[in-house]
Amino acid sequence: METARVHRVTSAADLAAALAVRHTVFVLGQNVPATLEQDAHDHTDATHYLALAADNTPCGAARWRPTEKGVKLERFAVLADYRNQQAGAALLRQVLLDVDAAHPAATVYLHAQLPAVRFYERHGFHQLGPQFEEGGLQHYKMVWQRPA
Repeated sequence: METARVHRVTSAADLAAALAVRHTVFVLGQNVPATLEQDAHDHTDATHYLALAADNTPCGAARWRPTEKGVKLERFAVLADYRNQQAGAALLRQVLLDVDAAHPAATVYLHAQLPAVRFYERHGFHQLGPQFEEGGLQHYKMVWQRPA
């Protein structure tokens, strides 16, 4: 299985594709309110990524943004038909490469949905603090431990 190709979003068309993936995964698939799924960061301070399958179908999306606490990774989404095919891993690898290059000393963190905690642990994240609810779903804050 070929790994998805991931690139940073630089066009309106790619941003629209990334937002469509997120809408399908979060709003339609998980019943997250659309008003929570998209926010002002989408068009201001977030850096977006789009994953494309071998046939160039948009299949995944993610974003990151600087915060007062470091760099927050957000909105990781992979369409159901492309899960367990390394699209999420490819997205995470590219995001971490870019964030590490741009903010080498920053704390890198995210809010992981419960089913995704083990995925993030396999990629160098560890849980920090208690479980909490966000968008009607249970999460853990997780922090990236940079490779030594």
